[in-house]
Amino acid sequence: MRDHLANIYRLGVKELWSLWRDPTMLFLIVYTFTLAIYVAGTAMPETMHRAPIAVVDEDDSMLSARIVAAFYPPQFTLPARISLAEVDPGLDSGRYTFVLNIPPNFQRDVLAGRAPQMQLNIDATRMSQAFAGNGAVQQIVLGEVAEFVQGYRSVASTPIELVTRARFNPALQPAWFASLMEVINNITMLSIILTGAALIREREHGTVEHLLVMPVTPTEIMVAKVWSMGLVVLLAATVSLTVVIQGVLRVPIEGSIALFLTGAALHLFATTSMGIFMATLARSMPQFGLLMMLTMMPLQMLSGGMTPRESMPLWVQRVMSLAPTTHFTELSQAILYRGAGFEVVWTSFVALLVIGCVLFALSLARFRKTISQMV
Repeated sequence: MRDHLANIYRLGVKELWSLWRDPTMLFLIVYTFTLAIYVAGTAMPETMHRAPIAVVDEDDSMLSARIVAAFYPPQFTLPARISLAEVDPGLDSGRYTFVLNIPPNFQRDVLAGRAPQMQLNIDATRMSQAFAGNGAVQQIVLGEVAEFVQGYRSVASTPIELVTRARFNPALQPAWFASLMEVINNITMLSIILTGAALIREREHGTVEHLLVMPVTPTEIMVAKVWSMGLVVLLAATVSLTVVIQGVLRVPIEGSIALFLTGAALHLFATTSMGIFMATLARSMPQFGLLMMLTMMPLQMLSGGMTPRESMPLWVQRVMSLAPTTHFTELSQAILYRGAGFEVVWTSFVALLVIGCVLFALSLARFRKTISQMV
């Protein structure tokens, strides 16, 4: 047993030295857990962020001024005051997404109870912003009109008041979600790439034949690749969480980072095994890259990180329950977002352990077959 552990340790150190001499892979690791995390958290704001809006104020009253003042950054830009003749040119040129037209005598008609009409022109080519902004503009206008009318005459209060409280992300900051999900996804992606590239690199350089004449077993070779590449990803994720997420982006982490890293280690046991299995199927790095595209897209899209799994078809939920990314996303969100403890996520830990053992056994069988064909 001591000899086996010594071989696994030395082979793992060899993998680390090979990675250290590969500047492309080192750049990929640094970029994936630094700049890519920062860009994901800051460069993709929510839909209603600095939406350009203009107002045609034909009433010029206290109520119209109050409505105009209700649109402000960061959801909207400061409203531009334009004339009615400038509406179509402004929308055609793309300067404005929304143009609100307040008709004459609007305040007088509101106070008289005549229910006047107000026109909202929307550039629907900006589909996502137009869809979200339509409801937002209506809500803002109705709210301002209701408060203004209440100041002039008594309005019967509703018997129920609905108070909304956003938990875990009170300000609804998109960076809090996007940056952490980028770390979770990059752990999966990089672990598969590093282990697969390590095996393909040895095959292309001819060092696999050197290993075959050494007194080491396929199990030792595979375990060495798993622990060494998994350790690199785990250390990079730790630095990313503490330096980029908590330090630069100021994203609060509710739960235990140590518990998350423990779950990540189990997840890496499964994904590094998956990377070795894919590397035995591919004959070159371009083929491995194509396999990565076919594998990573469904793993990330259907794991529950982009949309809740409950909204997916039942058969998709059952199939994805066999994927390690599903359980890793579940435990990561529970720990990092909601501060869950081990008593909440232990089922995901067990599932990752079982899936990892199955993937490791399948990868080892395929790895042995591949090596035997080289002899």
